[in-house]
Amino acid sequence: MGNHPVYRQKAEELGREIVRRECGLVYGGGNVGLMGIIADSVMANGGQVIGVIPQFMVPKELAHEGITELRLVDTMHERKQMMADIASAFISMPGGIGTFEECLEQMAWLKLQLHEKPSGLLNVAGYYQSLIRFLQDSVDRGFFDQMDLDDLIVAEEPTALLDRLLPTI
Repeated sequence: MGNHPVYRQKAEELGREIVRRECGLVYGGGNVGLMGIIADSVMANGGQVIGVIPQFMVPKELAHEGITELRLVDTMHERKQMMADIASAFISMPGGIGTFEECLEQMAWLKLQLHEKPSGLLNVAGYYQSLIRFLQDSVDRGFFDQMDLDDLIVAEEPTALLDRLLPTI
């Protein structure tokens, strides 16, 4: 969950804001980390949560049993595909390698026109500044299109991010 309380605070705030805007949450189905916090916040505020988790993670007690619906799949690939199929937009909270991989995959899928869904980074405490600089450097070196980088919605506050994401859905 990171080493500063602001990450947890913004995860809880995002969950409340999702419900306030009458949206639901689709996520990886876990009961840990910031995504588990968001799921708890959505549920505590009367929202709907769909989790998608591979069967192999259930015996490790990682599955969130307190959400609206938990869908079991066989592989990580199936998990990501199902989440992408259900979701209307993608938000990346601060996270680790799995978060980076999923964020960049959604950007690649958008470029390949496999979906037309917006992607956003919740840049809590400047967490994603290094990634944004890296992507801009890739543009500057001719490996990435500025238009594709411009498609990525970045905001530091949950309300601001949802303000920019939701009108595009």
